[in-house]
Amino acid sequence: MSAAEPGESTPRAHHDLGGVPKFLCEAVDTAPHALSDFDRRVDALRQILGAAGIMRVDELRRGIEAIPEATYHRLSYYERWARSITDTLLRKGVITEAELTAALERLA
Repeated sequence: MSAAEPGESTPRAHHDLGGVPKFLCEAVDTAPHALSDFDRRVDALRQILGAAGIMRVDELRRGIEAIPEATYHRLSYYERWARSITDTLLRKGVITEAELTAALERLA
């Protein structure tokens, strides 16, 4: 975590970018964005996991916030979701490292 800004009682976390000067230099693109197939699949997976009672939205958020800073800034929005979902499923024992590795090898 970074140091607290003047007037703040707690330090900012690396994912809390609102009002941080170094991120204000780039204009925010507010135009509608088309979702990629990957984005849609990740969103659908999160919805399925929620409907099945396997993963809640707050777990997704906490998982995203737990991504190390350098990785967090390197990943896209839905890549952060995928990382959080993966970490949560591994932590809960829904999938194993071996199953994840096998699935990733099939994709390669």
